[in-house]
Parts: sequence; structure tokens; C-alpha cells
Amino acid sequence: MREAVSLSAEEALRLKVIDYLAGDLDDLLRQLDGKTLRTAAGEVRLHSAAAERLERLPDWRARLLAVITNPSVALILMMLGVYGLLLEFSNPGTGVGGVVGGICLILGLYALQLLPVNYAGMALILLGLLLMVAEAFMPSFGVLGLGGVAAFVFGALILVDTEVPGFGIPLPLVLGLGLASALLIFAIVGLALKARQRSPLSGDAGLVGSLAAVLAVREDDPRGGWVQLQGERWQVTSRQPLRPGQRVRVLARDGLRLEVEVADDQTPPS
Repeated sequence: MREAVSLSAEEALRLKVIDYLAGDLDDLLRQLDGKTLRTAAGEVRLHSAAAERLERLPDWRARLLAVITNPSVALILMMLGVYGLLLEFSNPGTGVGGVVGGICLILGLYALQLLPVNYAGMALILLGLLLMVAEAFMPSFGVLGLGGVAAFVFGALILVDTEVPGFGIPLPLVLGLGLASALLIFAIVGLALKARQRSPLSGDAGLVGSLAAVLAVREDDPRGGWVQLQGERWQVTSRQPLRPGQRVRVLARDGLRLEVEVADDQTPPS
């Protein structure tokens, strides 16, 4: 083999690249009938025209591998694997996302190693997946995520390094996966923006401004007492005398003690 060329079936037969050109199996068997082949045991004469045919169908394992090694299926498995792991890392506990995602990711990688893969396309896909995962844990307002989507789309377009029919990845599938990933990134960015706009619910910032009811008042000093706030019992001090059941508002925190004032409104305590 000195060079690779693209030939039609007739040209390949004329140039003796192939020996026979048959329309179907019966035609091929008729052409081979009477031919003599040289083998290690000597010459063998073929009698293929009337030969009995034995059809061996692929078993379930071969049929499963044929489905998995489809480039489109392999790409979908990889995306499902990454989304499953992302779901598990962001919401740990159930384990369903991690198990399903891990299985899909391993099957997708196994399928790709059986295909004629362009390593530059594979590198772009992996980079895109890493950037999309990074966007979920380090929100950059879409910069990492959209860059990951772009890398994934370009990588998927050049992933399969062959022009053999059936090995290409359909453009609608690539664009559909890219669009789904972009929508996921926008959803993550939207959640991050909403979280930034919310008021703090814990720590000093969550305590200040909260309302609570006085549980008890100190006998030696009516300006001190205790309240129940955020599931904890706090000691409080006030510039005004307190009484049990009175609503107070937190002004500041000093160590394990809260400074409060009597609330003028009747808003239910937090």
C-alpha cells in the first residue's frame, strides 16, 4: 500500500484492487464456484454454487456493542455521564446520579476507544465538559460554561476521524446537545444570581434584624433575659425593661449575647 485513493467498485475491479464484484451473496457464490485456492494443506477446489449455507447471527453481546459503538450513542452516553456526576456532586445523598453517570461515562469512553477518534476532537470535548462542570462549582456568570459548550460543539464535529458512511455524528445531534448544555448553564447562572440577591439567613447578618419573643427575664435586671432564635437559646440585653412574651428585634451580637430593642410592630417573630 503506497497511497490511498477513493475508487468506485468498477474502478477497483478494473485496477485489480478487488477480485470480484457481486450484487449479492448468491452472485458471489456463483462466481467463486470452481475456483482453486492454495492453502497450507494444498490446493482446494471450491464448490460454492450448491454449498449449504449456515447463518450465524451475532449474540446479545455483539448486538449491544454494535449499539454502544455508534458514535452518536457514545457521545450521548458521555454527556449523560457528566450530567449524572454533576447532579450527584451538587446534591449528594441519593447516589442515583453518581451510579448512572459513572456507568454511562465509562460506556461512552469504552465506545470511543473502539472508534477512529480524532484526538484533537476528543481533547476539545473533555475540555468542554470540564469547563461546564467548573461553571457549576465556580460560577463565572456563564464565561466558563459557554466556553465549554463551544469547545464541546467543535470537538464533536471533528471527533470521528473518518469519512466512512455511518461513522459521522449528525449535526442536529451535536447542536441539540450543545443547546441543552447551554440551557443548563443559563439555569445555573440564574440560580447563582438569585442566591446573590437573597439576604443572609445565617451568621451575624442573619441574626441582625430578626424578631423573637422573650422567653424569660432576669430577676436581678429586667433589661436582660433569654430568647429562642434560629433554633438556639440566646441571652439578650436591652436598654428598656423586658417582660416574658414581648417581641424584640436584634440590633447586634456581642459574643454569645444579643443586643435587642422592643419591637414596635406586631410582625410574628422569626
